[in-house]
Amino acid sequence: MTHIPRAARKGVVHDLHGVQRPDDYHWLKTQGKADPEVLAYLEAENAHLDAVMAPLRATQAAIYQELLSHVQERDDQPEVVRGAYAYFQRTLEGQAHAVFMRRPLSGGPEETLLDLNALKVREGMENVWVYRAVPSPDGRLWAYLLDTTGQEVFELRVLDTTSGELAEPPLTGLSGWVLDWNAAGTQVYYATDDATQRPDSVWRHTLDEAQAQAERLLHEPDPTFRVAAALTEDGGTLRLISQSNMAQEWWALDTAQDGAQPALLRPRERGTEVPILTDGGDHWLALTNHGGASEFKLVRFPKREGAALDWEDAQDVLPYDPARHLTGLHLFQNHLLLAGREGGFTRLWVLARTPGGYGPARRVNFPEDSVTVRIGANHVFDAGSARIVFTSLTRPIEHLDLDLTSLNTTLVKATPVPNYDADLYVSEQTWITAPDGERVPVSLLRRRDTLLPAPTLLYGYGSYGFSMEPSFSLTRLPLVDRGWVYATAHVRGGSELGRRWYDAGRLAHKMNTFTDFVAAGEALKANGTARELVAMGRSAGGLLMGAALNLRPDLWTAVFPGVPFVDVLNTMLDDSIPLTTNEYDEWGNPNDAEQYAVMAAYSPYDNLKATRYPHLFISTGLNDPRVAYWEPAKFAARVRDLAQPGSGVTVLKTIMGAGHGGSSSRYEYLNELAEEYAFALAAVDGTLPTPDAP
Repeated sequence: MTHIPRAARKGVVHDLHGVQRPDDYHWLKTQGKADPEVLAYLEAENAHLDAVMAPLRATQAAIYQELLSHVQERDDQPEVVRGAYAYFQRTLEGQAHAVFMRRPLSGGPEETLLDLNALKVREGMENVWVYRAVPSPDGRLWAYLLDTTGQEVFELRVLDTTSGELAEPPLTGLSGWVLDWNAAGTQVYYATDDATQRPDSVWRHTLDEAQAQAERLLHEPDPTFRVAAALTEDGGTLRLISQSNMAQEWWALDTAQDGAQPALLRPRERGTEVPILTDGGDHWLALTNHGGASEFKLVRFPKREGAALDWEDAQDVLPYDPARHLTGLHLFQNHLLLAGREGGFTRLWVLARTPGGYGPARRVNFPEDSVTVRIGANHVFDAGSARIVFTSLTRPIEHLDLDLTSLNTTLVKATPVPNYDADLYVSEQTWITAPDGERVPVSLLRRRDTLLPAPTLLYGYGSYGFSMEPSFSLTRLPLVDRGWVYATAHVRGGSELGRRWYDAGRLAHKMNTFTDFVAAGEALKANGTARELVAMGRSAGGLLMGAALNLRPDLWTAVFPGVPFVDVLNTMLDDSIPLTTNEYDEWGNPNDAEQYAVMAAYSPYDNLKATRYPHLFISTGLNDPRVAYWEPAKFAARVRDLAQPGSGVTVLKTIMGAGHGGSSSRYEYLNELAEEYAFALAAVDGTLPTPDAP
């Protein structure tokens, strides 16, 4: 039996509105993650988890082996052509991390650029992540951004491929979202963060010069905006953007001109969004909601030397259609590939480039409608085909080449999934009715021989406009093969049904996200699908878990809030921590009394009450920069304080050497998931051990 130290210390927190809120666990934040007492507390929580899981380790091991049986351990990812080489990643049996490879298109042996397994051992790292890797235009140099803590603070390393050594000492303290080369391959562009880990500056670094000599190209002082940068498809222009959820400002820089400075393309305009803008030669192309096009339209602007883009000059390339939600584009020399949504599912369209502009949009059709398709990695501007990615709930990911003229597809690689037979499974979509009458889609996956009602895992997210697509994941198979249903609630706050779906689940409408999810759970029980319900979500989906728990604690057998954003008020009132200020458009600004009241009504930590709670498996990473460890730690402690007789077991897992995404090892990831599934199975079977946790 493992005892967790009593952590409650009577106290309150004060907010800007003079409201006092009891917070007996605020010290877990204020003392910080390096504090010995905090570390001891988190280790004690991990020891309690070990005590709960001890009788279930055999089940966990069996599930892990099942997961591993579906993994093609020795595999190559599809090649991506850049310049004179084809680049790809290789995984090897027994090796936890990828090896970055390339081969010359002209022939010759493969080259190993970076073996993360060897690097991890050589430099004594616990975890390793590479967020972005980009070769120089001539292929002689290969730059990559490396994170070794999960804190999303990166080193920029540049490999000299001729010598196999680093071309210069690593640059440190970088953001992970920007990395590109100038046309000559002598300079790299990167970004850095401010003290709150908000990307606020884009830099130009000349190789062999000290990091202190780098030139800042763009700085954003507004704490509600963040910067990014990326090359245009032809590589000639670096697009710099300063963006918030509701506005973007665009700049352009000639990558071939020494000392070139960014030129303003489109100033920020609150409420007018231009999330994508690219160089079409004699014009600029933009996706925008300008003029009331809430689901976005595609327009072009003529280039005028030294002048910013003016809406009076904008010409429609694809007129606005409220039934079509446009989300992305990729420009080729002779074609334009567009991504979007219709009828709740992802779609692609191709437009030919003509001397006078663009031809009509032709939709790319597939045999099934309930699929997920997206634009893949494309780096050859004059290509006649585009790499796209295709999947469904029962069909593993396929990488296809789409002929941009005929719209025919050629299979490049089907992801191998050993010991998987798609014919054994069936996917469905059902619709449930939310309390306000809105119809919400729910995707379902089960074996054909599963008898209903059955134990059901209901997954949800519902924030930032991110859609939970009907895509294949081998990680669902151990549950589904045990007669479970795997369901995904496409709640408001995502973009499954377009921008209106997102807008209906944020700011003052955020409660819709939570009531949609609860309604989905209630409907699955009422219609005979679910016998027991287990809820799962991560990050903002963890917020969803906390809110759904408060709304209907009796509905769930177990709830799995992963890296959960559950202490909404305390986090959003603290503008010194990552993500706060540039997410006011998502959650609201608590300095405004009305917006504060909205958040106070659903903040999971603040709305916990004395009741019977289901089983809870809460997880976090000590180095998480997005949702700090203290949010889930405080939540677990307060649940235990308020849990009434008959409540389930509450455990907190802290991965001490990782951040928001968990462990970087593919094997550790599978083992962590197997642990959660073993907990869920025992919760449903009524066999979950209950050691004391005072």
